[in-house]
Parts: sequence; structure tokens; C-alpha cells
Amino acid sequence: MKKILVLCTGNSCRSQLAEGYLRHFAQGKAEIYSAGIETHGVNPTAIQVMKEDGIDISGHTSNLVDEYSHIDFDYVITVCDNAKESCPYFPTKAQKFHHNFPDPAKAVGTSEEVLNEFRAVRDLVKAYMKDFIEEHVNNERYVSK
Repeated sequence: MKKILVLCTGNSCRSQLAEGYLRHFAQGKAEIYSAGIETHGVNPTAIQVMKEDGIDISGHTSNLVDEYSHIDFDYVITVCDNAKESCPYFPTKAQKFHHNFPDPAKAVGTSEEVLNEFRAVRDLVKAYMKDFIEEHVNNERYVSK
């Protein structure tokens, strides 16, 4: 079974959204983890916008990348530039992927404007993670021997 790690700065928003969607789209065909170079707790608005899309991430935890140094990942996805540049090295044969999603936690404005920013980022993450699973987990050409 493929092992996928999603990395972000604080493991509170973008990586939590990604973990939720990767789990959803993989349907048990991959082990999914998320972590940060720091831990900020799971953002309540991230939980809210995922619930709107039918995915419950309320049980997720915010984890440090060091907690997973013993796992031999197949794929590591960084979802912010800071994590890509600052992540401590750990030995892995993993293929690395990067996509810098906007940080919805930095959104300003009315509560509705902030919520809409979370929804917009959620939808970007959803599309990327759906494509990722289709290409790297569900597509037999990419299954390792």
C-alpha cells in the first residue's frame, strides 16, 4: 500500500484539507499522513469547510514531521513554499511533489469573506488531491513492483 505524507508549516489548514481529500479519494488504497514543521492545531474553519463538503476532519491531529521519520513514504507532497524550504531532511525514497496553495488562515475581511477564502482554497486542494490519487494510486502504470 502506498504511503503519502503531506507537509505544511503548521499542519493546521492546507495539509489537513489535503489529508482529508487524499483519504477520501484513495478509499483505503493508501496510507495518508500529514505533518508540519511546527504544530498549530487543526484550524476550526478548515474543519467547517470540509464538513460542508461531506468530509469530517474533526478527529485529525496536528503532528510534527519528526514523528514520521521512521516511515518509508512513497510520496511527499508539500503544500506551501515555507514547508518545502524549511522541512528538515529525513531519509526517504519518496517522490516529492510541491504545490503552493494560498494560506486561508491569513485571510482578512468579514467572517463571510474569510470563510469564502477557506472554501476557495479547499476547492483548489480538492482538485489537486483528486488528480494526485488518480495518477499515483489508482493508475496501474504508477504502481511500484
